[in-house]
Amino acid sequence: MILASIPSPDQGVWYLGPFPLRAYALCIIAGVVVAVWLGERRWVARGGRPGQVGDIAIWAVPFGLVGGRLYHVATDYQLYFGEGRDPVTALYVWQGGLGIWGAIALGAVGAAIGARRAGAKFLPLADALAPGIVIAQAIGRWGNWFNQELFGRPTTLPWGLEIDAVHRPVGYEQFATFHPTYLYEFLWNLAVAALVIWADRRLRLGYGRVFALYIMGYTLGRAWIEYLRIDSVQMDDVFGLRLNVWTSIVVFVAALVFFLLSARRHPGREDQVLRDDFLAREEAAEEALRTEER
Repeated sequence: MILASIPSPDQGVWYLGPFPLRAYALCIIAGVVVAVWLGERRWVARGGRPGQVGDIAIWAVPFGLVGGRLYHVATDYQLYFGEGRDPVTALYVWQGGLGIWGAIALGAVGAAIGARRAGAKFLPLADALAPGIVIAQAIGRWGNWFNQELFGRPTTLPWGLEIDAVHRPVGYEQFATFHPTYLYEFLWNLAVAALVIWADRRLRLGYGRVFALYIMGYTLGRAWIEYLRIDSVQMDDVFGLRLNVWTSIVVFVAALVFFLLSARRHPGREDQVLRDDFLAREEAAEEALRTEER
């Protein structure tokens, strides 16, 4: 007998006239807003200029969304291609389906482009943004709750998540409550953000090590949370583990190696987070202004 459980929302879309408001999209937007706000504060505290993070986000966010969708479609292509499938639905981002690995990879490309245009060095920028990114991931997970997706195995624990019959995978129709993996990842990500902020202040991390610590913390949690999930992912059970578990292991090791090499080559934190060419242009502009005022 289930004595307690977490209910799922009965809808994830609301309409303002003909315009749909989708909970999944709202969660993503809220996460981006928080990430930009926190990243801006941390960037300015590190020596950056106000407004630069917003300018860089114009590049990073679209790149990240495209990367996240590409990774999802590539690893779950059976949902969009093949007999009885409509390939056009691969473009329906608002229905859910963003792979974090693709979002981080391509989002980093966009951030690098934006950083160069804004005059910021990439590694200190990544360090400033890291806690905000993982908080944004935490907020975004609530979109899975509204969509009743990406939940875990059946459970009778008091915090089991109620899933409507229409959303239960084949073979699990008889179960009513499942592990709320969205909630596990939400709490884990908040803990990672707190750890990263604490370690950054305590140890004065720099040269990309804050970002690497975020990646290590996130992948540790993602590995065990992913192990609980029962949603179908193409290439499940690669040598006994889900594809995303293997991805977490590989990315964790890469981040750990980077952290150790960075600490050996560049101990401490950067003294300057802005590019030399940007500073030269800024100084020239200030000199021109002083000359004009004379």
